[in-house]
Parts: sequence; structure tokens; C-alpha cells
Amino acid sequence: MLKDCRLQKSETKISYFPYRQAVGALMYLMVGTRSGLAQSVGFLSRSLENPSADDIFRVRVFSYIAGSVGYGITYHATEAKGMLHCYSDSDLGGCTKTSRSNSGYVMIYAKGAISHGAGKDKLLLPLQQLNLVIAALETAKEVI
Repeated sequence: MLKDCRLQKSETKISYFPYRQAVGALMYLMVGTRSGLAQSVGFLSRSLENPSADDIFRVRVFSYIAGSVGYGITYHATEAKGMLHCYSDSDLGGCTKTSRSNSGYVMIYAKGAISHGAGKDKLLLPLQQLNLVIAALETAKEVI
């Protein structure tokens, strides 16, 4: 996961790195088996048109994947007793440019993720704590 990764404009542009292909490969892994990459891929996707040297450095997510090749989503039949676990979170105004929050959710059944999502919130709310409520409401909509 990318930690303390604030996206800002950088003047250093790189033209020889296959940034778009790298992000596409990460997206393929995210959709197939690695839902934990959703937030990182979302951040990386915001710079597809003009990647800077900082953006290319952020593609270090590949080193995380290399160190966790054996990880994946597994389901346990003994745990499937009708209990659905839903989690949501928001970073409370994490975008330095717009002050909008990044939020996401994951739903777990039988100890395996069955649905997930992440993205930048569409609304700019006066109280940042309301973003947690919005994230929970988005999760509830997905459950229904």
C-alpha cells in the first residue's frame, strides 16, 4: 500500500517509462485476485496522461507484489454461515489539491473478499467526519 502519498504536480516529466502499461498490469491483478491494491491503483491511475518521476517511483507497488506472490483470496466453507462483514473507511480530506476524501469499502463472506471499491469522493463536505458517513452509506448501497 502507498502510505502518506499526497499527489502533487511535479515538473519532471518522464517519457521513456511504460507507466500506462505498468498501471494496467496492476489493475489486472487488482480486479482478478488482489483487492488490496485498489487504493494504490486508484492513486496511480490519476497520472496516466502525464507521469512524473515521482509517479514512476510510486509504481514500487510491484515490489510489494513480488514479496507476496502466494497471497490471494481464499474462501472457507466452514465459515459460510450467512454472516456478511462490511468495512468502509475514508482518509478525511486526503487530496491536497481539492480537499476531497478518498474512501473505500470491502465486503467479506466466508473469510474472503466478495466485493470492494475505492475512489475519490464526489462531494466536498463542510465537516470531514461526514465523509466517514458517506463511505458507510456507499457500502450500504452496495450491500442492497
